[in-house]
Amino acid sequence: MLMKTATDLIDEAKARITEVTPQQTMRICSEHPSTVLIDCREANEWNLGRVPGATFLPRGTLETNIEAVVSREQKVIIYCASGNRSALAADTLQQMGYVDVASMSGGFRGWAEAGGDIDG
Repeated sequence: MLMKTATDLIDEAKARITEVTPQQTMRICSEHPSTVLIDCREANEWNLGRVPGATFLPRGTLETNIEAVVSREQKVIIYCASGNRSALAADTLQQMGYVDVASMSGGFRGWAEAGGDIDG
């Protein structure tokens, strides 16, 4: 059996999903105010700061809780700290039938570096 590393899995997920930059995310949210931002980091990360208006849904509970938060037809952008967990999460949501989902490249770190507003 071929063994894959975490990097392999992340690279494969990124090849299957759409990634948007923090700047693109800002523009998309401005042009489409109904866009749902999902923060898939852990609680300790969320408590240190977050994108305003984001919904907290940790990666570990994503699959079991996403349907109560967002419909499959809504525009969804997922972010984590650096863009790797969110890539895996976006890949999973696509497999679950979500049709307009993206991962924010660079994650929360990229958002902050791009001058995005921060709550918390």
